[in-house]
Amino acid sequence: MIFFLLDMNVILKKKFIYFEDYKAKCAIGKRGISKKKVEGDKCTPKGRFKFRYIFYRKDRVKNIKSKLKLVPIKKNFGWCDDIKSKSYNKFVKFPFKFSAEKLYIKKNIYDIVVVIDHNQNPIKKGKGSAIFLHIARKNYTPTLGCIALSKGELKILISIINKNTFLKII
Repeated sequence: MIFFLLDMNVILKKKFIYFEDYKAKCAIGKRGISKKKVEGDKCTPKGRFKFRYIFYRKDRVKNIKSKLKLVPIKKNFGWCDDIKSKSYNKFVKFPFKFSAEKLYIKKNIYDIVVVIDHNQNPIKKGKGSAIFLHIARKNYTPTLGCIALSKGELKILISIINKNTFLKII
């Protein structure tokens, strides 16, 4: 018996996400796309990445559907962005003695956070952390390196991707 693994690609090109017949506007890093991503450069990394899992605000997002693992965000959730920490570019819980991005915030941009495997295997300190897909601000203002879509578009996208889907940033 022969099994085929179907790799699907979501393409990010020129501030748009493409997937099969689907197209959505998105925001990217303030300084564009770079193949030499470094911490704090405000660039979105160029490359091919796997979708890992999804954090979401259970109190704000109803009827979320995805084939990826769904993790409700708690008030103490964070993501380490401190190159001095052994937890650099990893999920952490507060209190935490190093610098980390809070995931439970007042703004709605982190109501849905899709974790991709940028700088994950292996993690290289200084090569960028906390690169996510998340909800865009109203005017699609640039991010610090993440990819941001409208809440509706992000909900559609996460309903059709799975663990065999790749994000290709070109």
